[in-house]
Amino acid sequence: MTDPIDTGREVLRTEAAALSALADAMPEDFRAVVDLFAEMSGRVIVTGIGKSGHIARKIAATLASTGTPAHFVHPAEASHGDLGMVTRDDVILAISNSGEAPELRDMIEHSRRFGVPLVGLSSRPDSTLMRAADHLLTIPALPEACGLGVVPTTSTTLTLGLGDALAVALLRRRQFQPEDFRVFHPGGKLGAQMSTVAQLMHDDRLPVVDASTPMEEVLLTMTGAGFGIAAVTEGEVLTGVITDGDLRRGFGTLAGRNAGDIATRDPLTVPPDMLAVRALALLNERKLNVLIVCDDARPVGVLHIHDLLRAGVA
Repeated sequence: MTDPIDTGREVLRTEAAALSALADAMPEDFRAVVDLFAEMSGRVIVTGIGKSGHIARKIAATLASTGTPAHFVHPAEASHGDLGMVTRDDVILAISNSGEAPELRDMIEHSRRFGVPLVGLSSRPDSTLMRAADHLLTIPALPEACGLGVVPTTSTTLTLGLGDALAVALLRRRQFQPEDFRVFHPGGKLGAQMSTVAQLMHDDRLPVVDASTPMEEVLLTMTGAGFGIAAVTEGEVLTGVITDGDLRRGFGTLAGRNAGDIATRDPLTVPPDMLAVRALALLNERKLNVLIVCDDARPVGVLHIHDLLRAGVA
């Protein structure tokens, strides 16, 4: 009996080699398809049957989550009314390893009848699908990793990889940013990590004191805010901070002194548009619990590590 570990390695190496071969021989129409998807006014309608259908759903989801409007339409349902989901502004991406899936027939005919651009993704450039398509995304016809030549393994991996390549190429063309990504991923841990400092900071009870403020008043301000920090300013510009640690270290020598005497100069601050996960990394790196948020050197908020942890950023 073959060792399962050896079999697993064989499968992964076979599929990895196939992906490498695809990277070395990218479809000639790849750039044209990226241009087509980027310039369309509608959506990418992704379709496929069987295992290709499962891969098609994932490709549609990846495109949609990275700024390219996309929707999966089941080819069998399309033949029973869902063709109404396809408009002349859309582009169809039809996936079939053989290019001969009969379930795609009505979708292909619909695209030809109404002038909807058709992109075919298959390993057989002379197939029915690819002969009908306006643009061809041909993947290498390589042996399936199952060893039997019948179980979709290598072919689905190549299809999925090419779909990811399309999505990332479009993402970079659109200059898609992390804040754009968060718009489509507001939930869960990923959404939390894509939060910005501005979304998690406190800006309603900001402990700001002037550099000339007596330390007695500074203590009252810090106690009232409850963050363990005060922002020390001259005019509206941050010049330093006072923390609970500064108070403990200076205990017994605070009387008669003002905020400017005690403040730590040039403190670490973060801008409101910084990703929360980056702010958490800074807090951990500097072994701090709280940061002042500044916009052009003007204090606008306080960010505490507990806020990040409660939001699920960690």
